[in-house]
Amino acid sequence: MASITIRNLDEDLKAKLRVVAASHGRSMEEEVRVILAKALSREEKREGLGSRIHARFASMGGADIEIPARTTKARAADFDE
Repeated sequence: MASITIRNLDEDLKAKLRVVAASHGRSMEEEVRVILAKALSREEKREGLGSRIHARFASMGGADIEIPARTTKARAADFDE
């Protein structure tokens, strides 16, 4: 197994880590391993915003919306007004 050393760790952060680790019944070292593993596994599962929105609301059944056909030609936006 590999090892890392974290230098210049803020004392308040270290104290918070100690409290969280104790509340989970783990050593600070084990708590850091768990935190890192969770953080990195979330990044791997990242999807686009649209996919995440769809996943969040998919259980509600969605909606079928009929989009009317465009009857006029699209025009450029005018920001001078």
